[in-house]
Amino acid sequence: MDAVRVALLREVLAGTEWLGATRRFAGALRGSVVTYGGGLLLVGTPEYEPWHLAAHLVDEAAWSGTPELTPTLVRHRARDSDPAHLAVGLGRIEAARRGETLLVVSPGAPGAALLERVHDARRAGATVLALDSGDRELDAMAHEALAVPAGTDLDLDTVQHLVSAGAGENSVPEGRGRLRFRDRMARLADRLTGPPPARW
Repeated sequence: MDAVRVALLREVLAGTEWLGATRRFAGALRGSVVTYGGGLLLVGTPEYEPWHLAAHLVDEAAWSGTPELTPTLVRHRARDSDPAHLAVGLGRIEAARRGETLLVVSPGAPGAALLERVHDARRAGATVLALDSGDRELDAMAHEALAVPAGTDLDLDTVQHLVSAGAGENSVPEGRGRLRFRDRMARLADRLTGPPPARW
């Protein structure tokens, strides 16, 4: 989902609880990784790996000038033969320490094994964030949780788009000449709606 579609989705959601909820969660994510200097671990469940969210966070990290948003995707079935960026297994969660952030994305029950690792990471000092369907155990462990129960207006995939966009948007770029998300959106809208450039 590109920036224009995210902006349109936000327009549609204006006046609902989702806009504020996703922005608060995105702010908690950004605040956690920027405050502690990065170390964002992203993990799903054995049945669901949040590839799409990982890709969007990488893009937002680049566009917003916030490299701390670039996640390490932790996989349940990582193999040594996988490329390095895809070979990070659950042992990485066990090694999580203070200053790192663990973002758990779980569309269903996360399972006892993952919950145990999340609990250990929190006990070791990691900040835990949960984007899930409302699992009580996971939400109780999380410092910040955003539940997307089944049967609501939005699905978890759409909420992930809003969260990743919000995490990049809310950062203030450093240095002169860098544009904020809102400024980039305004320029993009001007290009899309303006007349074509004159050809001499």
